[in-house]
Amino acid sequence: MSAQRLQRPFGAVPLPGGGVEFRVWAPAASHVAVRLRGADRELAPGDGGVFAGELDAAPGDDYLLVLDGSRALPDPCSRAQPEGIRGPSRVVDTERFEIAPGPELELAGLVLYELHVGTFTRAGTFDGAIPHLARLRELGVTAVELMPVATFPGNRGWGYDGVYAYAPHPAYGGPEGLARLVDAAHRAGLGVLLDVVYNHIGPGSEAIGAFGPYFTDRHHTFWGDALDYSRAAVREWAIQNALMWTRDYRIDGLRLDAVHAVYDDSPVHVLRELKERVAGLIISEMGCADFTPLEEWGHDAMWLDSLHHELHVALTGEQEGYYAQHGSPEGLVRELTRPQPERLVVAAQNHDQVGNRAVGDRLPADAHRVALAVVLFSTCTPLLFMGEEHDEAAPFQFFTDHVDPAIAEATRAGRKREFEAFAAFGREVPDPQSIETFERSRITHRDPDPFYAELIALRSTLPRELDVQLAWPVLTLRRGEATLVADLGSKTVELRA
Repeated sequence: MSAQRLQRPFGAVPLPGGGVEFRVWAPAASHVAVRLRGADRELAPGDGGVFAGELDAAPGDDYLLVLDGSRALPDPCSRAQPEGIRGPSRVVDTERFEIAPGPELELAGLVLYELHVGTFTRAGTFDGAIPHLARLRELGVTAVELMPVATFPGNRGWGYDGVYAYAPHPAYGGPEGLARLVDAAHRAGLGVLLDVVYNHIGPGSEAIGAFGPYFTDRHHTFWGDALDYSRAAVREWAIQNALMWTRDYRIDGLRLDAVHAVYDDSPVHVLRELKERVAGLIISEMGCADFTPLEEWGHDAMWLDSLHHELHVALTGEQEGYYAQHGSPEGLVRELTRPQPERLVVAAQNHDQVGNRAVGDRLPADAHRVALAVVLFSTCTPLLFMGEEHDEAAPFQFFTDHVDPAIAEATRAGRKREFEAFAAFGREVPDPQSIETFERSRITHRDPDPFYAELIALRSTLPRELDVQLAWPVLTLRRGEATLVADLGSKTVELRA
């Protein structure tokens, strides 16, 4: 099958003259039909296991794909799942979205604000976030970064266990809600980045695997079966998803989750091909200081948690788990003086470094003030985690809403087991399935600390050169005429500008 034919969009795509084209990769099936308006309508088989057909359908119609006359399942590339992962797919016309153009984003001026839609406001929706956008732009944020919004099991979750990667989560407001949020952000002068997951599919992935060999046993991930990117159609599943977000929703860039777990032995890695075909910023999360995304795949930037780890150990003294390798003066200086710092996204806190703690506790206010000041004064690209601008005290805990009771219980047990080895932790691990765990994680919305606003405003006026001096425990950073003095021992920080 030609690459050009394979690159035609999968899923249900409304046609300009009426009707809808349905295309699905289903090499495991002999026959595929669309169950639509109470009737099954056969799709024509084509090369490479693709079934396709133009049917009398319209935006708003619900449908299922029927494999070999028996099993009816949602579309692997469904654009909407209004009833969740076990309900029908819905035809969506993304051409009808009215989304204003976004601002021009440059790494040297980027200030990111990571937020989880469900806990950012009491409403927990895309629309609920809109009234807060102007405040973030006034603070100096240049782009919001949404944690994953693909449809995942239940209503509550971090989003990294998405099943239907093309379908904005119904509890957040679905496709139309996301389009309204992006439009409002752009009109407020903010870019929008979206966190996407191409290393695994969450619980319920067997419904995707029923269509064909999406997964491989040649590789394994911590979270689930690895995707088989040696198969051209699986590559298209990921790349067309990235194209949809940036083209149809006019999202300005993507943050690719845990790319160290995206396995591909092909001559051209799938994430390099993604960068070549997708417009907008591509930022990768790497599990360690491995610069493959920048050096081999051409990505614009990458998350690097090493500066967070060095600051965390220096300010808290914790050295259990992965913190054991950090906390030296040399390590802190190294992280602040890496080359091409604008290509490194750094943070005092992010969803991982707060949420993956047993009770999701944030840094104490004095330690946080020092850590965030260092991050904002650095020449790296800074990321604030929602609420940091006012030293939010609410935790960000690990919460789920799995619809499969066995998966729910396994998640509870796994979470408890994860922290048994930590001698310093003697409390009960919050039940991830409890709605109270989710509710505790909602942030407040108070006025930002003027100190952080001042540091953000300074970023655009200071030279890119950073002088770092460390006479332990006093860290002195200089950029032009401005100096930041952080005492890591007394947990105080002073800006001299």
